[in-house]
Amino acid sequence: MSGREALISLKEIPVTERSLRGVIAAISTVIDAKGAPDHTRALKLARFLLDNGCDGLNVLGTTGEATSFSRDERMGLMSAYRDNGLPMQRLMVGTGAAAVSDAVALTRHAAELGFAGALVLPPFYYKGVPDDGLAAYIDTIIKATADKPIPIYLYHFPAQSGLPWHVTLIRRLIETHGSRIAGLKDSSGDMVYAREAAKIAPGFDVFPSTEAALIEARSGVFAGCISATANCNADLCQQAWATGDAVAHERAVAIRKLFDGKPLVSGIKALLAHIHGDPAIAAVKPPLAPPSAADRTAILAGYDAVRAKKVA
Repeated sequence: MSGREALISLKEIPVTERSLRGVIAAISTVIDAKGAPDHTRALKLARFLLDNGCDGLNVLGTTGEATSFSRDERMGLMSAYRDNGLPMQRLMVGTGAAAVSDAVALTRHAAELGFAGALVLPPFYYKGVPDDGLAAYIDTIIKATADKPIPIYLYHFPAQSGLPWHVTLIRRLIETHGSRIAGLKDSSGDMVYAREAAKIAPGFDVFPSTEAALIEARSGVFAGCISATANCNADLCQQAWATGDAVAHERAVAIRKLFDGKPLVSGIKALLAHIHGDPAIAAVKPPLAPPSAADRTAILAGYDAVRAKKVA
């Protein structure tokens, strides 16, 4: 398949039928006293977010501490979302893993459960691997899920994975796999890269990892955002996305900035515990640790000030 044919193929995808658009929270995974996913609390949080501003959820991503759970724990939580009636057409799930066999098993499970997309992190242990190796990893996943062709979203987070989904490689994957390569979550923070990726092909959906991009996304440049802090400001994000409300956007971004220079995943959980009045939500899985008392106090006080509209 030529590059031109791949672009035509991707352009012909009925993009309007894709349900993953708009404000998507990279949802936290609540854990129990034994460190396993707490299904009851996780489902409660998911329903709250979907009812209060989120168009969708990214389950078991970085914010969801996915790589700290076993394959069985991840698959069990994935099943719980389906078995308890969550709208699967509004959920994507992280299925990337260091072992390609685990990534295949997780992606197959996601497809069987009806998730709207699989978010695939590169195999992150070996660094400096060639494009051929990364292409083979994606090829293996796609061939193994050919009977239930779940859309694949590439997860670009080189600061964590050490491996980028660079633009040339993305083009190669689209040329090879066409519509199966549906989009990208960009957690690099490099908006130049995000805009370049968004131009690769018509219908290739790019989601920056910050709600700061929502106003630009409304112009059609991006498909929305997938944000960790949307766990805590989804209502404001939705106002910005749906109407272009500049004040709501400013307040949403102000909440995100509360985490600058602070541990994001544990900080989000501390704030969620505060918002929902449930201290159990604050627990994190090793190797993560709770934020310092000073950081926690600053985050909670800053959030309450923003919610009181005391924004400088």
